[in-house]
Amino acid sequence: MFDRLDIQGFKALKSARKIVCLTAYTAPMAHALDPHADLLLVGDSLAMVVYGMDSTQGADLDMMIRHGAAVVRRRQCALVIIDLPAGSYEDSPQQALANASRVMAETGADGVKLEGGIAVAAQVKCLVDAGIPVMGHIGLLPQHVSAIGGFVITGRSEAEAAQLQADADALIAAGVFSIVMEGMVEPVAASIAANVSASSSVPTIGIGASPACDGQVLVTEDLLGLYDVFTPKFVRKFANLQADISTAAAAYKSAVIDGSFPAKDHLFWPKKA
Repeated sequence: MFDRLDIQGFKALKSARKIVCLTAYTAPMAHALDPHADLLLVGDSLAMVVYGMDSTQGADLDMMIRHGAAVVRRRQCALVIIDLPAGSYEDSPQQALANASRVMAETGADGVKLEGGIAVAAQVKCLVDAGIPVMGHIGLLPQHVSAIGGFVITGRSEAEAAQLQADADALIAAGVFSIVMEGMVEPVAASIAANVSASSSVPTIGIGASPACDGQVLVTEDLLGLYDVFTPKFVRKFANLQADISTAAAAYKSAVIDGSFPAKDHLFWPKKA
């Protein structure tokens, strides 16, 4: 029997230690990561990492539900949160509620994540009031890269810093249980993390933000060295599995060509009478 983390348990980690979050898109990856992560995020980054798209904007609700359900099937302890993809919540609180309700019902996840601050506060409040836990996301918003001209770091001006703080405040007021802070300059990110802690029990989770955040999240394929299109500055590679896979494939190729695979031990033989 495993002790599964719930929303309150996740929030309680804020005062105990740093919080560990990773992305997961498949059942095998969820199984491997679950013992080491407090939260598994089924991020819309899967559009890029798994499907080879240029941005996260290609993810749709059906895609998120399929992968979310796969992750939930193999998790044992970690919280599972699923991104609501671009176009599934921005129009109205009613749209957000309908789609978030579908995600929760069809996956068994613990909550959803929305990008934006003040602009989506009404949607967040609607979901929270309906009993759906919501993780916020401010700063660099991957779902908006087309509108802002790419992956742009924010917080460089006083106006941007003020907007980030206002977004965080709006999300807290709307009832989020946590906030992802992405792509923010220091010391603005550290200041926002400190202000959030001073005003609430909401944990902040950094990705290209600040070690002052209550925890960190990375795309798992980035830290494993499996995503080779580009590596963001904030990524530290803890392994280089792309090279290991290539080496294994080369060894397999040689074994097939020279006839050493399959060997006798790999074959099915008639049972002895």
